Amino acid sequence: MDDRAGTAAVSGGLPESLVGALRELARTRRLLVALDFDGTLAPEVDSPERARALPEAREAVLRLLELPRTRVAVVSGRALRSLVEVAQLPDTALLVGSHGIELRLDDPYTRVQLDTAELERVDVLHEVLSQVADSIDDVWLEAKPAGFALHTRLATEQNSRLAHLVALSEAQAEDDDLTIREGKNVLEFAVRSTTKGEALEHLRRYTAADAVFYAGDDTTDEDAFDALQPDDVGVKSGPGATLAPFRVPGPAEIAEVLSLLALFRSGDLHEQ
Repeated sequence: MDDRAGTAAVSGGLPESLVGALRELARTRRLLVALDFDGTLAPEVDSPERARALPEAREAVLRLLELPRTRVAVVSGRALRSLVEVAQLPDTALLVGSHGIELRLDDPYTRVQLDTAELERVDVLHEVLSQVADSIDDVWLEAKPAGFALHTRLATEQNSRLAHLVALSEAQAEDDDLTIREGKNVLEFAVRSTTKGEALEHLRRYTAADAVFYAGDDTTDEDAFDALQPDDVGVKSGPGATLAPFRVPGPAEIAEVLSLLALFRSGDLHEQ
């Protein structure tokens, strides 16, 4: 199979403009590939612990990890321990959990340390949100290092709205300095403020990347898209308003994008 045939086989129905942008990006000397997990590498599922990257996406990520001067990071709202479990990637992958609060870079033992005041705020937040989750059917609470996520995916639309309204009201009444993020069927509360955009900038500096590829599907990924620079490439997975210059329908197409980027990147590095 020649290069053109290989490109056609992998690119499928991807927009020509995106294929061209990936071809150009692949020529970057030091490349950072940063990816959201749920809804981007992995389809959305009702039980978060059962989420796994599509086999094609995982294969493409592993190929990228093997390439020289190429770093791959997964940037997620999940707690780091959960991200490690579902991503199942080699230690060479950089992992960012809790929207940037937790980092596992080349030191696998990196963890978050909260001060006494922050720990006290987390305790109060836990008490308030636990009462909300316990009082509304099919709503559950996920602990994170600097706060909690209130999940409503399994709840009825009415109960989901009620849980969000009550949680917002009760939590803000106790602590008016919380960082609150609303995602797909989840409302997150944290005593520390950070965004995926800040995490991406940290990763850019850490890896000394000349350009960045970022893909994500949720509203929290918009901070990362907003942090992209002219030579970077951003791809939105799925519907919704976005700052990303490119969009594909979902994880299956993200897998195609990553496979094509790996194909282009391996060819360009071979020629250098």
